[in-house]
Amino acid sequence: MIATALDNFTAPPSSKLLGWHLIDARPGDGWVRIGFDGRQDFCNPAGFVQGGILSAMLDDTMGPAVFVMTEGRLYTATVTMTVNFLAPARPGPITGEATVTQLGKTIAFVEGRLTDKDGTLLATASTSARLVETAKAIR
Repeated sequence: MIATALDNFTAPPSSKLLGWHLIDARPGDGWVRIGFDGRQDFCNPAGFVQGGILSAMLDDTMGPAVFVMTEGRLYTATVTMTVNFLAPARPGPITGEATVTQLGKTIAFVEGRLTDKDGTLLATASTSARLVETAKAIR
């Protein structure tokens, strides 16, 4: 894997809780692949990973796509996020992928997806995110 702006970035507690880890990235394409731990603790009464947790995983995949594309200069603040839940997520490894579809001066548009260990598509999302200089967003 090539070096990215995430190499020296300390993951926040929420990302650590989700088991966030970078698997692969193509900064020039605005693309990332992130691994998550779909823990039993995240399950609803039916035994599936709760939708809000999946949404957090998608958010924690799409933001880093912008971060690596801008070489760590820009951080995202989610304005809108639409999530489509396509299949129940069983506990276990979950992989997120995201691609920046448009990077403007103040807003980025990003698409994301989550799959399970068998490649089943669990959820998709699209987001619009306000761009903030990382130095101003993270202190």
